[in-house]
Amino acid sequence: MIVVGLMSGTSADGIDAAVVEITGVSPHLEVRMLAFRSTAWPSEMRRRILRACQPGQAGADELCRLNFDLGEAFARAALDAIAAAGLEPDQVDLIGSHGQTVWHEVDREGRVHSTLQLGEAAVIAERTGVPTVSDFRARDVAAGGQGAPLIAYVDWLLLRHPTRARAIQNIGGIANVTYLPPGDDPDGVLAFDTGPGNMLIDAAAARATEGALTFDQDGELAARGRVDEALVSEWLAHPYFRRPPPKSTGRELFGEVFFDSAWARARARGLEPADIVASLTALTARSIADAYRRFLPRPVEEVIVGGGGARNPALMRMLRQALAPARVMTHEDLGMDSDAKEAIAFAVLAYETWHGRPGNLPSVTGARRRVILGQITPGAREGSRG
Repeated sequence: MIVVGLMSGTSADGIDAAVVEITGVSPHLEVRMLAFRSTAWPSEMRRRILRACQPGQAGADELCRLNFDLGEAFARAALDAIAAAGLEPDQVDLIGSHGQTVWHEVDREGRVHSTLQLGEAAVIAERTGVPTVSDFRARDVAAGGQGAPLIAYVDWLLLRHPTRARAIQNIGGIANVTYLPPGDDPDGVLAFDTGPGNMLIDAAAARATEGALTFDQDGELAARGRVDEALVSEWLAHPYFRRPPPKSTGRELFGEVFFDSAWARARARGLEPADIVASLTALTARSIADAYRRFLPRPVEEVIVGGGGARNPALMRMLRQALAPARVMTHEDLGMDSDAKEAIAFAVLAYETWHGRPGNLPSVTGARRRVILGQITPGAREGSRG
């Protein structure tokens, strides 16, 4: 099948769209990327998304409008990626859209009660004519799971190694890890959100430059700054880092409230803006390494890093120091585009849903059982599945 995967992460930087050809039956799938496009959100749309992520800031009327406006944007991104692959929409079999998470409700005991991703699938299917799978996380939550991280199943399908233990570390707005034991048994897979990824670093870079930057380009601010070790240790005392998996998090814990407090505390200690960026970069690296020591069943030989954090040399340097002696690589070292990884994953999950196969791993999410994920919105064409 030719499948388009669509994704916008917690950083709300923009839409990633991957067009892939998928063959085979799990656990033996082959995925070949045909095209990838990343489209930044216009500043006003990003402002609306981030406002919707704040409790009490967006009413039902705005959430309703935003849901449809995001659907239009995801549809355009899909059509652009299809054109980049040299295809017409009627040559595409399926779209898998994660949508834009605006809320992921986790209580103090770590249970997820609800999750909300916007980006109306009916709009995507109508504009493209292609059947669309959406709302992947809700079924896992309904089955008692965290609804995240769902990419663990795709990591296992595509990146497991016969003899080496691997950690697949994604660093988007939030950072998450998938532990892959050697061999072909998915029951030993473990995955969870390790904590903040780029979210706090991005916020610090924006404030340090008075809005001139939205992220720490090439890690230059962190490289100029000095890490306040005592402050990093203070931040690492946050209860989330000690909570055992399964667990997931987002802006509700590491968003504006955490950042404003962290910035104020750092300034009170006399840190310059570049020092704060460096210290928050160290928090991301140390929280990842701390999670491995606390919760992975054995040391890993290889760590494969993806997401925007893989392009931050300062963060990667800190991560290599914190995870030594493990070999730290990027997805590119294995022939996969780091930027496209999550979009590819939702194409694969859509493929599994279309064929009536479960896409979650209870050992990862805490769900009571394996379930088929998502909802299918028909396209313009009639036809049988698969």
